[in-house]
Amino acid sequence: MKKSDSHPSLRPQKMRRLCLALLSSAAGVAALAPMGFAQAQQSYPNKPITLVVPFPPGGPTDQVARVLAQKLTEQMGQSVVVDNKPGANGNIGGTQVAKAAGDGYTVLYNTSSITLSPALYKNLSYDVQKDLAPVALTAVVPLALVVHPSIPANTVREFVEYARANPDKLSYGSAGNGNVTHLAAFQFTKNLGIEATHVSYRGSAPADVDLVAGQIQFMTDTINSVMPFVNDKRLKLLAVTTAKRMSLFPNVPTLAETVMPGFEAGAWQGVMVPAKTPPEVVQRLNAEINKALQSDEVRAKLAIQGAEPLGSTPEEYRTYIGKELQRWAGVVKSTGIKLD
Repeated sequence: MKKSDSHPSLRPQKMRRLCLALLSSAAGVAALAPMGFAQAQQSYPNKPITLVVPFPPGGPTDQVARVLAQKLTEQMGQSVVVDNKPGANGNIGGTQVAKAAGDGYTVLYNTSSITLSPALYKNLSYDVQKDLAPVALTAVVPLALVVHPSIPANTVREFVEYARANPDKLSYGSAGNGNVTHLAAFQFTKNLGIEATHVSYRGSAPADVDLVAGQIQFMTDTINSVMPFVNDKRLKLLAVTTAKRMSLFPNVPTLAETVMPGFEAGAWQGVMVPAKTPPEVVQRLNAEINKALQSDEVRAKLAIQGAEPLGSTPEEYRTYIGKELQRWAGVVKSTGIKLD
């Protein structure tokens, strides 16, 4: 050690220089950190995105999800791969995404069932509002009141009169116990004093088959599920559950304008991600989804299915989910249904 280095009067100066050097270095690292984070967000996505659809392939939800996935793949330059995880009214797929890494690469394509489950399942393995973050509303598939051709009714009022005159002789199907197709029909029968037996199926497809065969007599099913049977006259379409008439069926009235004023129900759909997903990723996904929904190509494909594009901000979707949770909790309570 040099003699000058050991002199007491020089030590404080040397220490100050050392501290200033360390602070400068730390400031440089701190300045680089957000830059690195921003660059990471700008590069999103840099690998394929998995879009978890918690319903079977080929169903009404899957059909819309695949249209959107294809367009997002084109827009974002990375594959958006649909992964069907059906079961438990959408909760198997919902649980998978709720517990996934919040990096934007595991995304949930959810339906209105996500706001029914908290009331239906006592031991739900995830919290819709705490474990998932809303990205955007995507579309709504109207429900349709359809009846078997053997039913001597060509209007909603005629059907209500016939059903009231034949208590306990009719049965209606649904895509699952507690599914929106069940709860909408339940509200219809309860409000209009109709006594009918509910038959639960594992999805719309098998229920539609039995309805066409006359094993059950009516349903409130998604329009894209029953449209082929309506078009070839194997089912009669009496009404839709939207607030306004559908452009595809302008002569078909709504339930609201006929026998249930103010009634509206639909199988709405949206996109959610794990709660810890960075806001920048949520905003990027939201922008891309809204852009896709404005595309003429996407809108044309959804129209063929009877689906209506929506779009929203994450905040609007969060508010909507909150209102739907309250709404369906009351309906489920009135049915007495519990699924666990």
